[in-house]
Amino acid sequence: MAKLKITQIRSKIDSTKRQKRTLEALGIKRMNNPVEVEDTPQIKGMIDKVNHLIKVEEIS
Repeated sequence: MAKLKITQIRSKIDSTKRQKRTLEALGIKRMNNPVEVEDTPQIKGMIDKVNHLIKVEEIS
């Protein structure tokens, strides 16, 4: 399976509780700290909800 590298690029201070919990579920702990996750439909859905806060790169 493909992997994705997710990095938080904007602060979560003004985001909703739901968006903060989504970032936690993705494994993101702090800004500019990349996390590698599997590319699944569930992860894609979470990425869509917080795409304004993160940067996503595909890893081969």
